[in-house]
Amino acid sequence: MSFSIGIVGLPNVGKSTLFKALTKKSVLIANYPFATIDPNVGIVEVPDNRLADLARVSKSGKILPTTIEFYDIAGLVRGASTGEGLGNKFLSHIREVDAIAQVVRVFSDPNVIHVHGKPDPKSDIEVIAVELALADLKTVDKRLKDVLGEAKSGDKEAAKTCVVLEKLKDGLNQGKSARGVLSDDEQEMVRDLHLLTMKPVLYVYNVDEDQVSGVRGQVSGVDQTLPGPRVLISAKIESELAELSDEDARGMMKDLGMGESGLDQLIHAAYKLLGLITFLTSGEMETRAWTVSRGAKAPQAAGVIHSDFEKAFIRAEIIKYEDFVKYNGEAGAKDHGALRLEGKEYIMQDGDVVHFRVTV
Repeated sequence: MSFSIGIVGLPNVGKSTLFKALTKKSVLIANYPFATIDPNVGIVEVPDNRLADLARVSKSGKILPTTIEFYDIAGLVRGASTGEGLGNKFLSHIREVDAIAQVVRVFSDPNVIHVHGKPDPKSDIEVIAVELALADLKTVDKRLKDVLGEAKSGDKEAAKTCVVLEKLKDGLNQGKSARGVLSDDEQEMVRDLHLLTMKPVLYVYNVDEDQVSGVRGQVSGVDQTLPGPRVLISAKIESELAELSDEDARGMMKDLGMGESGLDQLIHAAYKLLGLITFLTSGEMETRAWTVSRGAKAPQAAGVIHSDFEKAFIRAEIIKYEDFVKYNGEAGAKDHGALRLEGKEYIMQDGDVVHFRVTV
């Protein structure tokens, strides 16, 4: 099961610098718009300290974290929805991702050109929002034309879809997102349109190096009325940390008063934005993290490990991560009554250490 985040923003806001630090991949970074045309893709491990604890208890041969895909999508500009700056190509890349991380420039650097003259976070956010909404309007208009004919011929489902599309069109024209206009059921009716403003958005505020202070990216001098959910990081610091050994990086973070790297914050925030949780398996061969959507039931989780397991599901043997470590593994947890047997209706919880029983 793979989940993807598209990193978007205006040109020269630090997207590619952030992406390079995030994936430690070498990408083209240049001080001019459209340095990135095709999206770079990086598969990023989700940091999880629980894995090392479980592996120690189980004496596991290897550790396998869960992952998220990040796409570095080229800088959008005003007019992207009409093709300005190769905008249509870039917008099509965004349609493929599950959520959007919009990098917003807060840092000041006279040597790095801002496409609109100077950084203005509120205005920059609005430019991107308008372009995504205009692109969605085009998509909605096209579908409306197709569906209106079917509705006029007496197709009841088409008539219902028309009502939703008209509602959506009005909302987009008012500058609202599809998420903010439609109910969950209505969103499901137009899911196949892959609307850009339907995707959840995380704002990544790229700040000056001297603004980073304290844990979880609390910074000074940042307008607290800017939209959220948010992560506040310095892409420049993150790029420096990415070049260091783990030990040196920890030392640098300590010197800067950072309890957690900005990238770890971003990955965790993206994971939360997508409504995901992690369940765990642990044994002598490997300790591994697996991803499911919040609210997933035990058979669905089993299906993530192997597609056949969902239908073959019998039961799940569940131990809380804390109990697995506290009682030194499955046998100890069972002896202390900390192992539970759960059936098909069990809703998975973050941190469940699980052993699925399935028919052979």
